[in-house]
Amino acid sequence: MSLVKLTIKGISYSQTQNGAYALILNEVDGDRKLPIVIGAFEAQSIAIALEKEIKPPRPLTHDLFKSFADRFDIVIKQVIIHKLVDGVFYSSIICERDKIEEIIDARTSDAIALALRFHAPIFTYKNILDKAGVYLNATSSEIDGNNELDASLQSDKEDKVTKNEEQKSGYAKFSLLELHELLEGAVQDEDYEKAVRIRDEISKRDLV
Repeated sequence: MSLVKLTIKGISYSQTQNGAYALILNEVDGDRKLPIVIGAFEAQSIAIALEKEIKPPRPLTHDLFKSFADRFDIVIKQVIIHKLVDGVFYSSIICERDKIEEIIDARTSDAIALALRFHAPIFTYKNILDKAGVYLNATSSEIDGNNELDASLQSDKEDKVTKNEEQKSGYAKFSLLELHELLEGAVQDEDYEKAVRIRDEISKRDLV
């Protein structure tokens, strides 16, 4: 079976599961998205790995694993989402030490959080993408059967945009210096969700 390379498109709030998030993976050479429901902690860990300027005062679990692996010369070469059963994705982490390759089973959310820290590529098999992949910009006539999740994701996306606008308006009144001070305070308090929102506002200012 052929492998398809994926990149991280973003993280959306999930309306269908309380306290959960939808991680959206994007097909590199195509338009399909692969949505995966993950927990709040894993979503936070992935978001922090994507936000290079947020440095936790204490290592998160995935950061600790990275330090441990570095100390013992273990490298993650790639992550493969290899199975989908009853809506649950199963993944493998391909590791290497002393030129010996090992395959370790992992939750997909953990595998991706680690892949980001090792700058390792993420893959899935074509048949999984054919089964679970969606087109977020598809017309209503193209959304049916398995693609009902697409409508839910689009709703999540719109909900996230609304929430982000509300959150950003709350930080719009602060100066850039004050935002950096708030960011430092949020990181020190280990409130990483707040830190990511503040960082979004800072990035918005940097683009102006």
